Amino acid sequence: MKILVSAYACYPPIGPDQDPDSRHLSGGESLLGWNLVRQIGRFHSAVVLTEARNRRGIERALGELPMKNVTFRFFRLPIHWRPFWHSAVAKHLYYFLWQLGAAWVGARLHRVHRFDAAHQVTYANDWMPSFIGAYLPIPFIWGPIGGGQANPPGFEDEYGLGQRLREHGRIWAQDFGRRIVPARRRCADRARAILVCNAETRAKFPLQFQAKMHDFPVTGVSERDVAPAEALVRRSDIFRVLTSGRLVRYKRFDFALIAFARFLNRRPFRRAVFEIIGDGPEGPSLKALVGKLGIRDNVFFTSWLPRQEVLARMAGCDVFLFPSLREGGGIVVIEAMACGKPVIALDAAGPGAILRPEWGIKVVPRDPAFVVEGLTQALQRLADDEDLRLRIGNAARDRARDYYVWDRLGERLQVIYRRAFEGGGGVTSE
Repeated sequence: MKILVSAYACYPPIGPDQDPDSRHLSGGESLLGWNLVRQIGRFHSAVVLTEARNRRGIERALGELPMKNVTFRFFRLPIHWRPFWHSAVAKHLYYFLWQLGAAWVGARLHRVHRFDAAHQVTYANDWMPSFIGAYLPIPFIWGPIGGGQANPPGFEDEYGLGQRLREHGRIWAQDFGRRIVPARRRCADRARAILVCNAETRAKFPLQFQAKMHDFPVTGVSERDVAPAEALVRRSDIFRVLTSGRLVRYKRFDFALIAFARFLNRRPFRRAVFEIIGDGPEGPSLKALVGKLGIRDNVFFTSWLPRQEVLARMAGCDVFLFPSLREGGGIVVIEAMACGKPVIALDAAGPGAILRPEWGIKVVPRDPAFVVEGLTQALQRLADDEDLRLRIGNAARDRARDYYVWDRLGERLQVIYRRAFEGGGGVTSE
């Protein structure tokens, strides 16, 4: 088929040595766009509309590994956007307006190419409509999308007044998009299939849309990211815990630190270290907490690293600890699984959907005290039982290889396409 793909965020996994803008452009949304475009191009002819700032990285990557069935069209609004990279409100407003322009460009392209279908890939949220999907007169696929996740009840007191106001503002803006913007309802009405990445997002859609919804992750890994089986056996006197991500409040790295400190107190004989990879506004308070807990000799902060270096650190750890409250997808969880590492995370949103007892340990986010104790006990179990650690790690690797490798996801997407365009319908879930 001829597919028109809207992928506002679409950037290949290249490092800052190749493009200094990659730190701002190559996040999870951009990797989702890039990898799904590659998968669509395996089976169909695609014209991809994307933001013009992605041009340099895309053209560099295509020079090394062309996509023979994919053509990119770069589009930018006549707005000076660079100063607003770090403002979520400005970024989403620009995206909303960009989509209006993209629908106009898409309509012009449709008159030339006569597309069989359109697919909105990124941004991957349910509350911002696709104007291409809402108004172009061709069959439409929406997603994968997230956005339904929120902080679980019982954690509000952990935030300062400013953060609580921002969180309520975020939820209000999302509900406004879902309830008030007509194009969002039209998008859901017209979609032949809606791909969702977690149960919270699925629940944001009324009952009449459930029959055309499909569970589909917003994250994946390449075949080469999956560790060989012989690399999984690791024996060391030091128990190594790792986490990675932007140091922001909702990821709750403070819970991880408190749990690690309790673990050390309960196992004073145990040599253990905890490395935190990432940058962000919570960095100073987390470092102060390390001092308050008296664990400076056991905790190490590492600033932002290229993805391949993060994967190398994952390969060298024993456990990946990730207590985020409202992670839509959770790419680092899947990457750690691909490295054959047991993951400890909360039973919420993306990580809650990804993990099962066979290949990870989930802690119910009942309240802060319950979470910290659950994380502590999970660390104790995995530190004390090497066989359990290896068994869970092996199962995690197998799950990542069988389900989250991009080529497997591309094949699943084609099954969804066939059902959507041949009238098969039905919900897919694994």
